[in-house]
Amino acid sequence: MQVFIMVAGTFTGAHVWQETAARLVAAGHAVHAVALTGIDPARPAVSAHVGLETHIEDVIAAIDAVDVTSGRQIVLVGHDYGIHPVLGAADRRAERIARVVYLDCGMPQNGVPALAAVPDQALRAQLAERAEAGEREGVLAPPAHDEWERWGSTADLGEAALERLTALAAPQPLGTLLQPLRLTGAVAAVPVTGVLCARNGATIDLVQRLVDFGDPALAVLTAPQVTFFELPTGHWPMLSCPAALADVLLRAADGEGHRLRPAGDDAQTPAHLRPFPLDVPELPRERRSHVDLYVPDVEVPAPAVVFVHGGPVPAGARPSPREWLALVGYARFAAASGMVGATLDHRLHDIADYERAAADIAAGVELVRADARVDAERIALWFFSGSGLLTTDWLTQPPTWLRCLAASYPILAPLPAWGMAGSRFHPARAVEQAGALPIVLLRAGRETPEIAATVDAFVTASSDCAARLELVDVPNGHHGFETLDAPEETLPAMHQAMRSVVTHLTS
Repeated sequence: MQVFIMVAGTFTGAHVWQETAARLVAAGHAVHAVALTGIDPARPAVSAHVGLETHIEDVIAAIDAVDVTSGRQIVLVGHDYGIHPVLGAADRRAERIARVVYLDCGMPQNGVPALAAVPDQALRAQLAERAEAGEREGVLAPPAHDEWERWGSTADLGEAALERLTALAAPQPLGTLLQPLRLTGAVAAVPVTGVLCARNGATIDLVQRLVDFGDPALAVLTAPQVTFFELPTGHWPMLSCPAALADVLLRAADGEGHRLRPAGDDAQTPAHLRPFPLDVPELPRERRSHVDLYVPDVEVPAPAVVFVHGGPVPAGARPSPREWLALVGYARFAAASGMVGATLDHRLHDIADYERAAADIAAGVELVRADARVDAERIALWFFSGSGLLTTDWLTQPPTWLRCLAASYPILAPLPAWGMAGSRFHPARAVEQAGALPIVLLRAGRETPEIAATVDAFVTASSDCAARLELVDVPNGHHGFETLDAPEETLPAMHQAMRSVVTHLTS
């Protein structure tokens, strides 16, 4: 039997756990939803300063209240911000904790404040400025009814649940977001389960892909004591699907769940390292700074196609994206069609990196155009996956030398959990300025619903402004279809798209 100690996220109190807790109790377990000082009405602040340390002490008090002679195991559950006080408390009571459950949240690190996990990038920057100016007291006002999406997807929250969430929301003490989390490392020995909410943008497949990139910092996620579950809902599953969440928590407490495959596992080659499905000439690579060129044996100067990898990709990923077999295959595919093919690396390592990634791409394109073997007035850009947002700059009053823009299974609007509501990277808004620029869009028929919605919005916007959009469908294709799906499903679309790009470059 377990004792579930549950800690809610930003602006929310113990009340959010009511329905989930009732189901856990009905299954014979004990539940303690922690009332956090200064947020929950049951525990008002007794001083002006409430910080992360205050909330860690709240959780420690709940742990210490459990009868050690009862034989019940303690499972700590932290949602959103709540994982910070959970980890702080678990680090000091590691011997008493059977498992920590990360509920749709990140992986806080020692010495890093919860501010780093605030999803709204603009707000995060504002709070950082306030902290630098010495403003560390006070509170952050809770979201209004229509502002919760800035903190996570409200998918599957009915109107009544959203109104309740708003009505019971409380100001968040700034100190809880600004005070760094301090860990001794003892918590590393405690088993862990991550519960991901797919409609908030996190899936087991996505995490596995990040691990496959080979970043050593993510290797801990493949440890035997780490498991994962996925719920097809938004950021507040305790309100949108409390019964399903309770079931997952019970299974997590029993050590169940999906286990990730270590990077480099010979049992299965990661998707980004699988062979390109088309037989293309083995042209040598020519390296120019962060760009690789594949030059065909044709009359020069020749038009060029620059292939832009998706992301975010961890900074420690090896090989780097420009060396991935699929990207190299595309560059050689372009060369086989008489074009100079180019791949490049850009620093989209985190959702907050789109600005610098855009600068890296612009610099890379200029390197390509400066090569004497390239016709600088005939360039195409081809984007993949998460780099879809980076099409914005090229759709906005495209330069005359940009003859075509292509995108494969792109993300064409920031996902809810990315906190980019105020960002300039919104292709659907930019396409009305694309003018006569030809756009070739490869659309995966089995795309995830969240990404597919961004593509649909872009297609609609393109139609409304009469943009020159050509849709190339892969009806049974998944995200990353080149190396995931059968060649007979993908090659016709890949050939059609390349023909279109070459036509636009040479006409």
